[in-house]
Amino acid sequence: MRAVQKPRQLPLDLGHGTAYSRDDLVVSRANAEAVALVDRWPDWPAPVVVLAGPSGAGKTHLAAIWREAADALAIPATAIGTAAAGIGGHPVLVDDVDSAPIDEPGLFHLINAVRGAGSNLLLTARSFPSAWRVTLPDLASRLKAAATVEIHEPDDLLLAGVLTKLFSDRQVEVEPHVVQYLVRRIERSLATAMRVVERLDRAALEQKTRITRALAAEAVSAMDEGQGELDF
Repeated sequence: MRAVQKPRQLPLDLGHGTAYSRDDLVVSRANAEAVALVDRWPDWPAPVVVLAGPSGAGKTHLAAIWREAADALAIPATAIGTAAAGIGGHPVLVDDVDSAPIDEPGLFHLINAVRGAGSNLLLTARSFPSAWRVTLPDLASRLKAAATVEIHEPDDLLLAGVLTKLFSDRQVEVEPHVVQYLVRRIERSLATAMRVVERLDRAALEQKTRITRALAAEAVSAMDEGQGELDF
């Protein structure tokens, strides 16, 4: 006798975008120092600040908060060389500055332009400036004078808080033990947290069921195996 399958519901794409406001930020020991620095602006210890940390640690979120608070200009890392002359007196943000070979003369001129305007420059990067292999002596000197703050990979408290908030943003209730299961099993990355919440939300809508530990286990297994979609 064939088992009766649960009806599947095609979930609508409700456009759950990534929220980058200050109210959406979860703070723990992993990012507390970086958050404090962003909140201190414009009372910064140096005109140039480098926010360094691994991919998925939340650097872009913090940078977005600062950009809004400071009304800063966002300059792509690939356009540093052509942007220095047009910044006026604006603060400047360069996200993921070390994601590609650094335009050393361009960054040197950008730092000088920001300092000359009495403004600020926030650079986010995966590593500290000392690891950027800078060969231009004047730029190396400027970077040594920058204030560098490390943001660590998410700890349990931060990851649990982010997962809970992401589910709440989707108006989905999830038991704490399910959140803790995910904290123990997923990659310690905020980007991974966003992906697993999206997958679980879609799966629960399709099956018309709650998000249970069993469903979470299937989602994590599928992600571990690199499956693009969950097949239930």
